[in-house]
Amino acid sequence: MSFLKLLPTITVKQFIRMIFFLCSILFPLKMNKVTFASYRADKLTGNLAYVYKEIQRTRKHQYDMYFLLKKFDSSFAGKLDYVLHMIKASYHLATSKYFFIDDYYFPVYCIKPRKGSEIIQLWHAAGAFKKFGYSTIDNSFGPSRNYLEHVKIHSNYSKVAVSSSEVIPFYAEAFDMDEEKVMPWGIPRTDYFFMKEKHAKVKERFYEKYPQLKNKKLLLYAPTFRGKSHYQDQFECPIHFEALQKVLGDEYALLVHLHPYITTPVTIEPSAEQFVFEIKQNFTINELMIISDLLITDYSSVIFEYSLLGRPIAFFATDLEEYKSERNFYYDYQSFIPGPFFNETVALGNWIKQGEYDYQKINAFRDRFFDYADGKAAERLVNAIMK
Repeated sequence: MSFLKLLPTITVKQFIRMIFFLCSILFPLKMNKVTFASYRADKLTGNLAYVYKEIQRTRKHQYDMYFLLKKFDSSFAGKLDYVLHMIKASYHLATSKYFFIDDYYFPVYCIKPRKGSEIIQLWHAAGAFKKFGYSTIDNSFGPSRNYLEHVKIHSNYSKVAVSSSEVIPFYAEAFDMDEEKVMPWGIPRTDYFFMKEKHAKVKERFYEKYPQLKNKKLLLYAPTFRGKSHYQDQFECPIHFEALQKVLGDEYALLVHLHPYITTPVTIEPSAEQFVFEIKQNFTINELMIISDLLITDYSSVIFEYSLLGRPIAFFATDLEEYKSERNFYYDYQSFIPGPFFNETVALGNWIKQGEYDYQKINAFRDRFFDYADGKAAERLVNAIMK
């Protein structure tokens, strides 16, 4: 990436740094201030939401909480608007004792944090599967060395929450940070998988909306997000829906959940419209995992959360070698995955219908990638940080 292409980024970085510096001079660091920031959504979701709820539950009167929640818009107008948003972020960074984020957050990498403040990364993906951050330098997905000379991404984190001790080295590599700052407290949003009373309610709500699926076995297809940041807006499904329906018959239904960044609906053949249901609204991926009997994915980190349920997982992809060369994994893919791999639809359908699943392998995978499976990740994290 040439210097001229980087110039707007460098200019914004210096501007944010200046605003932060001025705010640090003009305003005190507020020891009772907590800020939640994300560019992934316009509302509080995922790990941020669970940490917020835990603080509300146990420390409601001790802290004032603020929110910087603005989904990034890649249009020219959207980028200008986001610069204005980052001015606001600079103020909150300068005045918050605790600053929680759940993904890449540019203002954090422009500054030198104030003494006494803490920036906590609640990364949106569990476990360690696909490479990211500094592990992807100079490949088509990752940052260039030239960019990193000017913007030290993932810098300034006080702590990073991960699911297990197993993945600490990978997060330390991805964020270019000391392993001592990567903490296996657990993933706050996985607490949901232990809230049995909520599971019954979401199932009731689901079958009210889809009564025709009540007596069917539900397969959840949740492929990984293949775009770079927010730029992917469509998905070409490698599974042949008609062929899968023909093998499985009327006993099954397939729920398709694509990443929120993908705006184009998946193509469903007319003959498969009573078999395939794309669910974009009303139900989150976590809720769909609770509802479903079996997960089908390719390279998505949802396998970690799904392993907490102890249910079968199948892997389907037709571009494994290409994906390895472009993105790659922290482990050898074939020996790592807790279920069989397929690249042909009929074979996938036959395996599902046969029903001989290796639950021991799934449970071993869960135990490897979760130091705790108790539904208390948010509580553990908040207790450790806000002593």
